[in-house]
Amino acid sequence: MQTFGAFIVSLLVASSGLALAAPAAQNGKTVTVTAKQNDKFVANGPLALARAYAKYNKPLSAQQIALLQSAGKQKRQTGSVGADPQPSDIEYLAEVHIGTPAQKVLLDFDTGSSDLWVLTSQLNGLNGQATYDASRSSSAKQLNGASWSITYADQSGASGDVFNDVVSIGGLSVKKQAVERASQVTPTFASGAESGLVGLAWDSINTVSPKPQKTWFSNIKSSLAAPVFTSRLRHNADGSYNFGFIDKTQFTGDITYTAVDNSNGFWAFTSTGYTVGNGQQNSQSINGIADTGTTLLLLPDAVVNDYYSNVSGATNDQTAGGYVFDCSAQLPDFSFGVESSTITIPGSFINFSPVNPGDNSRCFGGLQSDGGQLSIFGDVALKAAFVVWDAGQQRLGWATGA
Repeated sequence: MQTFGAFIVSLLVASSGLALAAPAAQNGKTVTVTAKQNDKFVANGPLALARAYAKYNKPLSAQQIALLQSAGKQKRQTGSVGADPQPSDIEYLAEVHIGTPAQKVLLDFDTGSSDLWVLTSQLNGLNGQATYDASRSSSAKQLNGASWSITYADQSGASGDVFNDVVSIGGLSVKKQAVERASQVTPTFASGAESGLVGLAWDSINTVSPKPQKTWFSNIKSSLAAPVFTSRLRHNADGSYNFGFIDKTQFTGDITYTAVDNSNGFWAFTSTGYTVGNGQQNSQSINGIADTGTTLLLLPDAVVNDYYSNVSGATNDQTAGGYVFDCSAQLPDFSFGVESSTITIPGSFINFSPVNPGDNSRCFGGLQSDGGQLSIFGDVALKAAFVVWDAGQQRLGWATGA
């Protein structure tokens, strides 16, 4: 799992139709919020893989558990990063306003979960993140008896109580949004630069007990011109999420739609095959989910092994937790099928980061094994595409990102 942080961005909402719209005011018109890159983020491939496994409760090796535990005990450094930041793993944060008067926090948008949770002022040992204080909000109302708790395979987690409060994103407000206050967190969640996350998966996997709550998007979608949002995550640049409309300037060619299976609460779909470089297309279908909250691309072993067999000197390094190669290697592109169309991920995206930060000799691949379980099309794949998340027709639309 990425500790909250992947890509968060411009948020736009349109007043009519699935078409390009100009920013304007709230109340059915469009709103734009620009989010800047968090240049303090340092890429770590083995850690990103361990976090992805922990997020989906995939089996973790002893080395991965130790890596997660070590990362959780370390405070994120402030100030500038080294002179060679890794362009494949830039982190983006967006402003979210909670309460009356509004309290600003920086949250991650995660299509792989369905909780809106935020660090609170009760917590000790934070890293200077903004927090949410319900006692300072005149519109906050506690949901009596409601609680939430998330625990991952590495035993990291967070828990707390639940309030209804006003939550505004890009000027669009849900007046009674469930805000899950983190009154307890493990060190992993206390050491980042972010204050929490906004889940954008389906309501069924919200963790509030005894009654699951709706996501922010689920609550706002009936007010939009269309019940969709789009993502345009970019390589080494700011990206955007648009709500309620499709910006035709953000993609090239046509959008190809494919059915979503949301029975498990995720944006699950079936890819129709893959191609390595300029090689022959393999028609092996891949069942997976699209997840903005996971950094890497995690696919079946046969696909991963096929890809790295085309990378000279690549080895499956059990100490690092996955495939590594010489940082100067020229990696082939990787294409995956969406119905009769393809999305191509440039090889440069798959050269994710040095295995050991600061050592540019051996690099860790952005494509790794899914551990024989759920395949995940994370940011390494999503950065190559423009994606339509269509809740109304339960489908995903894919196009080449402009």
